[in-house]
Amino acid sequence: MALTGRTALLAALGSLPVGILAPSWTGMLAVNAPLSLAILCDYALAAPVRSLRFTRTGDTSVRLGDTAQVQLTVTNPSGRRLRAHLRDAWPPSSWSSEAEQAASHHRFTVPAGERSRLTTFLRPTRRGDRLSDRVTVRSFGPLGLAARQGRHDVPWTVRVLPPFTSRKHLPSRLARLRELDGRTSVLTRGEGTEFDSLRAYVPGDDTRSIDWRATARQTAVAVRTWRPERDRHILVVLDTGRTSAGRVGDAPRLDAAMDATLLLTALATRAGDRVHLLAYDRRIRAQVRGRVAGGDVLSAVVDAMAPLEPELVETDARGLSTTALAHAPRRSLIVLLTGLDPAPVEEGLLPVLPQLTRRHTVLVASVADPHVERMARSRGSVEAVYEAAAGTQTREQRRRTADQLRRHGVTVVDATPHMLAPALADAYLALKAAGRL
Repeated sequence: MALTGRTALLAALGSLPVGILAPSWTGMLAVNAPLSLAILCDYALAAPVRSLRFTRTGDTSVRLGDTAQVQLTVTNPSGRRLRAHLRDAWPPSSWSSEAEQAASHHRFTVPAGERSRLTTFLRPTRRGDRLSDRVTVRSFGPLGLAARQGRHDVPWTVRVLPPFTSRKHLPSRLARLRELDGRTSVLTRGEGTEFDSLRAYVPGDDTRSIDWRATARQTAVAVRTWRPERDRHILVVLDTGRTSAGRVGDAPRLDAAMDATLLLTALATRAGDRVHLLAYDRRIRAQVRGRVAGGDVLSAVVDAMAPLEPELVETDARGLSTTALAHAPRRSLIVLLTGLDPAPVEEGLLPVLPQLTRRHTVLVASVADPHVERMARSRGSVEAVYEAAAGTQTREQRRRTADQLRRHGVTVVDATPHMLAPALADAYLALKAAGRL
């Protein structure tokens, strides 16, 4: 049983004249006995809570920053009118403010034998799964003096997906991709690796392209024409170790890497390439393999990345490289989204880099901190001089590490969080234009 504020108010109002006019046990009994009887009657007339039935419908996924709606249907099978307050318990990160959090509290009335639908609006502030497994209901009597209270397990999960803020760069990169495809689709003598069609022999054509069987069936010499191979494989490797938790601006490095991954995935699938995903620190955290190009690869990658969080462990750089090598299908473009810290790169990545570059094209993308550049340029005070020295040292270390990777034939992209996604897409297009894919 739960008593309401109305009960306390009536008890206080009844006790006041008794305390002034007739302060005795008889006076207190004369006030509290009717009040107690009214409370018991009100409790008895309240609709039972245990017999209520609940069902959920609504959104099961939402992009970070958007609003999700979850409907809760309450069925009252009893013969009494249900007057209730309900709290739908969701994690605090399901809303961006306390005002929005009030959306989980509902006041409603359901006549006997009927049902009512309640809608809870969620605006999550973090990626991952948001779970509500319990509903608390308080059923009031007709006098509003007492209430029955109980809980019901009504599980529901809303997966909060990465926001894909770099989507705005996709149209311009697709336009460049179409221009690139337009240039490479011009069939010249013997270029490409996939058979396209037959045409008449022109003096100067490579004699190795002559199709002798087709020539024997017709009067003119026929040559095969080829087109650049599509359906290339791209393996994106996300470093989810300790350094990916570092915040650059208003977001962790991992979130910037995810956004770049989404833009690259959308662009590559439009180009006819197959995209695979691997998230790793000391073990595999997420994986997407074997998706058909142009299918649901983007949604699969988004769903796989949604629950990822940085692990507070040092990434095993050698293990990351070895795992990438083991999971890269045939000849692939391996995109490593990791840091350019000298120690992990020199101790873990560089020793196995020859094995990677022997079979695959390797691209390393890293999130640069714009604050480091500002530190390197700052002057004017003792503190600024020390910050400038530290910033210059950090910047030079990253440049030396990037130069080491480039000497091994690795393409390096080092950009700020907002520029990482378009820079990675540009590097991918440059590799395609250069025929390295």
